[in-house]
Amino acid sequence: MSTTRITNGTEREIVENMLDRNRAALIQTVRGLSDLDARRRLVASLTTPISLIKHAAAAERIWFQRFWAGLDESECDGYSRRDEGTFAVGDDESLAGVIAEFERASGRSREIASRFDLDDTKENPREGTVSMRWTLLSMIEEFARHAGHGDILREQIDNGQSNER
Repeated sequence: MSTTRITNGTEREIVENMLDRNRAALIQTVRGLSDLDARRRLVASLTTPISLIKHAAAAERIWFQRFWAGLDESECDGYSRRDEGTFAVGDDESLAGVIAEFERASGRSREIASRFDLDDTKENPREGTVSMRWTLLSMIEEFARHAGHGDILREQIDNGQSNER
């Protein structure tokens, strides 16, 4: 995954680079955490550092593998019913494993996205007609937002916040 900033190039190069940079920023928020710290609940929701990465992997599968590639759930790497919008992480899942899952899903998303032009469209039951461009921009928005969440959680952990919920 390239994290070099591309500021001049084709629209596709710039958009894909921005998405990869946001993927990397999200992963960076959990680098160096112990599995225990990655699971710390510092907010009322299920949002934890590890759950942000798990959720991002699910978003990759839902949008690229399920929606754009039209794969059945059984054909999606790591897919489970938990993908449907939750932040649930199994007790048997490690931070390293969840990061690897997100990286695998991101790689597969890149491969699937490369099969489509930015203007290619599909009908989505919730969003209506969406283009590949919209999907890529939506993922940039999603991962940037979650990297911000991760930054805040990481700051709390690094500063010894102890108000676990």
